[in-house]
Amino acid sequence: MAREDGRNALPGPETAAQGPVVLSGSIERVIYANEENGYAICDLGTGDNSIVTITGTLPYIGEGDTVTVSGRWIHNPRYGRQFRVERCEKQLPADRAAILRYLSSGTVKGIGPKTAQRIVDEFGEEAFEVIENHAEWLTGIPGVSLKRAKAISEDFRNKAGIRTAMLFFRDFFGPAATVRIYKRWGNRAVELAKENPYLLCEEIEGIGFDRADRMAMQLGLAADSEARLASGVCYLLSVNAAQNGHVCLPRDKAVEAAASLLRVPRERVAEAVELLLRAGRVREAVFSDLHYLYGRTQFREEEYIATKLLLLDKVCPAADTANISAFIAREEHGSGMQYEKLQRQAIALALENGVMLLTGGPGTGKTTVVRALLHIFDSMELRIALTAPTGRAAKRLSEATSYEAKTVHRLLEYGGEEEGRPHFHRDENNLLEEDVVIVDEASMVDNQLMSALLHAVKPGAHLILIGDADQLPSVGAGNVLRDLIDSGRFATVRLTEIFRQARCSLIVTNAHAINRGEMPRLDSRDGDFFFLPRADDASLVATVVQLCAARLPKTYGEMAVTGTQVIAPSRKGEAGTGNLNRVLQAALNPPAPGKKEHLFREQIFREGDRVMQTRNNYDIEWERDDGSTGSGIFNGDIGVIEEVNRRNECLRIRFEDRYVSYAFPMLEELELAYAITVHKSQGSEYPIVVLPLGNIPSMLLSRNLLYTAVTRAQSMVVLVGRTEAVQAMVANHRPSMRYTGLCYRLRERDG
Repeated sequence: MAREDGRNALPGPETAAQGPVVLSGSIERVIYANEENGYAICDLGTGDNSIVTITGTLPYIGEGDTVTVSGRWIHNPRYGRQFRVERCEKQLPADRAAILRYLSSGTVKGIGPKTAQRIVDEFGEEAFEVIENHAEWLTGIPGVSLKRAKAISEDFRNKAGIRTAMLFFRDFFGPAATVRIYKRWGNRAVELAKENPYLLCEEIEGIGFDRADRMAMQLGLAADSEARLASGVCYLLSVNAAQNGHVCLPRDKAVEAAASLLRVPRERVAEAVELLLRAGRVREAVFSDLHYLYGRTQFREEEYIATKLLLLDKVCPAADTANISAFIAREEHGSGMQYEKLQRQAIALALENGVMLLTGGPGTGKTTVVRALLHIFDSMELRIALTAPTGRAAKRLSEATSYEAKTVHRLLEYGGEEEGRPHFHRDENNLLEEDVVIVDEASMVDNQLMSALLHAVKPGAHLILIGDADQLPSVGAGNVLRDLIDSGRFATVRLTEIFRQARCSLIVTNAHAINRGEMPRLDSRDGDFFFLPRADDASLVATVVQLCAARLPKTYGEMAVTGTQVIAPSRKGEAGTGNLNRVLQAALNPPAPGKKEHLFREQIFREGDRVMQTRNNYDIEWERDDGSTGSGIFNGDIGVIEEVNRRNECLRIRFEDRYVSYAFPMLEELELAYAITVHKSQGSEYPIVVLPLGNIPSMLLSRNLLYTAVTRAQSMVVLVGRTEAVQAMVANHRPSMRYTGLCYRLRERDG
C-alpha cells in the first residue's frame, strides 16, 4: 500500500519477520554519499511509482544506477521507514532512455547532459561499450578531446571495476571490506584476490588470516600450497607478531607458530621460510647466536632506526663545555631555582650530544629539564620542535612549557595512507628545519613512528627523547625507549630524586614504591590516594558506579564529572571494561526524551557518551571551531558524542577541539570510553583515576601495568578491589616480553 507521497507504508509484522528482502529499481536521488567508505543514503524507485529510502554501503552510487539490493526494513524514529542494505548489485541500464538518464546524471565524470545526449545519439545502446573500450571514438563528439575521452573512459572503468568487485567478494566479505579492497587495488582487485587470496590479510586492514583463508579454501586452494604457506608466514611476522608488540620472532618459535596457524607439519613451514628468505620477502638476523625472522618492512625500519640514531649522535656538533656551565648558571638565575645534580647532568648531556635519553618517574623533574633546555636552545637561536605521540600528551606538554607542542603526525605533516601505511610529507627528501627535536612520552613511540620521525630529522640536529621507561611499552610493535637505554650507546640520565612538592603526593610516593617492588600505602583516609577494599567483582562494580555517579561529583564537583576516568587492567570479566562501560553508561548517561541514540551491532551510542577511537584512521577529516581542518584520529583518542544525526546517518563527535563526523558503518572503529584499559590510557593523564582491581587474568598481574595506571592520575587515585591483587601485581616484575633486535644492532655497531 503506497502513501500519498509515493513512499510505501511500513511493512506489516509478517513482512518484518521474513528473512532478507530483495528490491530492484533505479536510483532516483543520492541524498548523501561518503566517498571514503562507500556509505550512502539514496532514494530508490522500484518501478511501481513508489520511492524507498535505502541506506548502507553503496560505493560509487549515482543517479540512474540500476540496482538490486537485499537487506531489511528498519524504522527511523524521525524519518520513518527505510531499507538497510546488506548487499548491493549494480547493473548497467540497457535501453537508450535508461542509458541517457544514467549518463546525464553526472555519475561518470566528464559527461554532462548535453554530452550524454550526443553520445547516445551517436552510439545508442553501444554507448557503454564505446566508453569503456574505444575511448578514441568519443573524439567525434563535439567538445570531447582525446584527453577528456580518456578521462571519461578511465572513470567509467573504475565504476565498472567496483561493480565487478562487489559481485565477486559478496560471498566472502561485507560491502565495507570490499570498498577497502577496491580502494587498495582498484580494478586489479578481483584478479589479485583470485591469484593469491592471502594478500588480503597482508595488505587490507580488518581482514585477518582466518577470513582470507576461508576464501582461499572456497576457491579451491590446497591447504599446503606455496601461496598459503608463504602468506601465512608473512602474516605471522608482519601482522600477528606486531599485534603482540614483537618486531621479529625467534626462528624456531616462528616456525612452530606458523605450523599451528596453518595446521601443517613444521617441515613444510621450514621449507616455506627458506623460499621466502631467498626471495627477500622474509629477512633474518642473528643476535647472540640466535636466529630471528622479520617481515621485510619491520627489518628495514629497525635497521634504519639504528643507523640514523648513530649518525645523529656522531655528527651533531657539541656545545663548548664552558658555555654549557654558563648556560645552566644563567638559567638557574633566571628561573630562581637550583637544579638537582642529575638535572644539571641531563641538561649538559643534551647540549653535548646528538642523541640524549632522559627517563624517570613522576615528580622527578623531567619537565623542569625540558623547560631549561627550551630556554637555553632558544637563547642559542636554535630552532626547536617539541612533540609527543598523542594529542593529549602534546597539549599537556604545551601547557607545562608554554611552548607549542605538536603531535608527531602533525610535525611530520601527515599526508594520508599509501599502500596501507601512513605517508608523511616530511622525510629524507623534505627534512625538518628544526635544529633540536624533543620528544616527550617517548615510551609510547613504536618502531614505525620512530622510523618515520628519524627519516625527517636532519643530520646535525639534537634529538632528545624523554619518557618513563618503567611504564608499559608502546601499543605498536617495538620497545624503542627501553632498547635505546639498554644498548648503552647514548647519553642517558635517569632522574631519581622526588622533589619536595611531589613528596606530599601519595600518588607520586606510592608510584615509586610500586616501581621498587614495595606495597603502596593503602590506609590513607585523606590526601590523593585511596583504597576501597571489595571482596568480589559484583560489589567492586557497584562501588565504581557509585563513585563515578555520586560520591566523587558530590565532593569534587565539575572536576569529577568531566575528569574521572576508570582504568581497568582487562577488557573481559565483570570488572573488565566491557561490562563497566555498560553499567557506567546506564548510570552516567541514561536514555532520556530528546536524547538521540543509535544501536550499532550490540552497542548503543547515545548523545553525551564518552567514546574512544580503537584504531588509527589517518584519513578521517576533522574541523575546528575556527574553520581550520585536518585529518587523522588515532588509536586511544577520546571524544564525546555531540549529535546523533539520523537523517544523514552519522555521529558528530568532539575530540577536545576537533569535530568529526562518523558515518554509521564507521562505528566499528569506536567503543565506549567510560572505562578504558591501562594500555589505552598510555600517554594521557586524568584529574581522577578509578582503578578496579578484581579478578584479573594472571598475565596482566604485573608491576609495570599497575605503575602505569597509577601514574595516569593528576589529582587523585582510587583503588577499588582486593589487596591480594595489589600484592600480586607489585610482586610480579616480569617485564613485557617483546622480541626486538634494536638493542642488539646498536651494541654490535662500531658507531
